[in-house]
Amino acid sequence: MRLGKTPVNTLTMLSIAACVATASAAFEEFDFKDPKGVNAIYFVLDSELEPIMGMATGISGTVSFDPKNPKDLTGKIVVRASTVHTSNKKMTTYLRSEGWLDTKTHKTIEFEFKEVTKVETPRDNVFHLTVVGDFTCKGVTREITMPVRVAYLTGKMAARMRGKEGDLLALRVDFTIKRSDFGIKSGMMEQSVADEIELKVRIIGGHAAE
Repeated sequence: MRLGKTPVNTLTMLSIAACVATASAAFEEFDFKDPKGVNAIYFVLDSELEPIMGMATGISGTVSFDPKNPKDLTGKIVVRASTVHTSNKKMTTYLRSEGWLDTKTHKTIEFEFKEVTKVETPRDNVFHLTVVGDFTCKGVTREITMPVRVAYLTGKMAARMRGKEGDLLALRVDFTIKRSDFGIKSGMMEQSVADEIELKVRIIGGHAAE
């Protein structure tokens, strides 16, 4: 029997292939709005006269990840700019002010994953990725490449949050940007405030079991 010009057995094979493809897609969406409030991004401006260290804590965003297809990682991490702070209250006020981060106007700092160009797997469920993405700060977006360490922690949500079941995704990233690239007091006060900003990302997202 034929349906048009396509044999029935061919249609059956195509249907089976589609089902297999759907079943093999094991992407999970991880939410990085941490209910424990411990996710953080640390920063260092290591100038000659006045090294500055601080952190940002208002982190959210989602990342989709499949340990069988780590190169297809996608997503976005968002930081609430008003949570950027240091141990010095006056310095924190400066950093948030119009001339610096201007957090009243530019409320978020974001990184969107665009492409994974390299994958290494040193051990099961741990991946060293080279990621290309768009980094946006103070309204300026620049493409940057960064190393990202991904740990897929299957079934570990209960160990972190009592009464919850699901998987975790831990991201560890160390990279450097220049404040001059984002219009943050370009060329000014570099003896006291370094142009290079070292960033250390230590965040965990969760995917609840259905």
